[in-house]
Amino acid sequence: MSNSENNVASYAIIGFGKIGQALAKAFARKVIEVSVATTRDPERFASDAATIGPTIIPTTLTEAVKADIIFLAVRFDAHPDVAKALPTWQGKTIVDVTNAYGVPPEELGGQPSGRVVAQAFTGGKLVKGFNHLGAAVLEQDPAVQGGRRVVFLASDDDDAASQISALADNLGFSPVQLGGLSEGGLLVQAHGNKWGQLIFKDLVKFEG
Repeated sequence: MSNSENNVASYAIIGFGKIGQALAKAFARKVIEVSVATTRDPERFASDAATIGPTIIPTTLTEAVKADIIFLAVRFDAHPDVAKALPTWQGKTIVDVTNAYGVPPEELGGQPSGRVVAQAFTGGKLVKGFNHLGAAVLEQDPAVQGGRRVVFLASDDDDAASQISALADNLGFSPVQLGGLSEGGLLVQAHGNKWGQLIFKDLVKFEG
């Protein structure tokens, strides 16, 4: 599946609930091929994928994790199971779209949820992003009244942050990099039963 030999990144979305489908619609609008997978047989959600568009490719989890850039759109507590799909995530960028709302901070060892996810995906580069918008907003065209809907990104890896920033821009969003997971990332991560300050903020950047 990987197109890295041709210097063209390949994409996959793990999880095909409301958020996963909203992300798929963003790719479909730009006619960018993306694989979608769950733990179910791909035939069980193939019709939903086809409804979104021909560039949305239902596949197995085993095949989907071969992509270069992987959007993690599952429940937070399901991320360790996804991480087991590969012995190492070296060379891959994981976009963490999960929200650990309701998870006691002590269960995270006092760490931001994004860093906990990063530790599960050994060897991979993690970017926290696209998680601050609800599915109903995320699935909409990000072009709004002459502006572009903002997506916040945070990562401890500058190269990965730049990579996903460029992708977000290509998908029509206006990316805003917040810095590392323990600084700006905390603004878009839930803390127990409290949301981060920027979660569910529907901001639009006007250009020109």
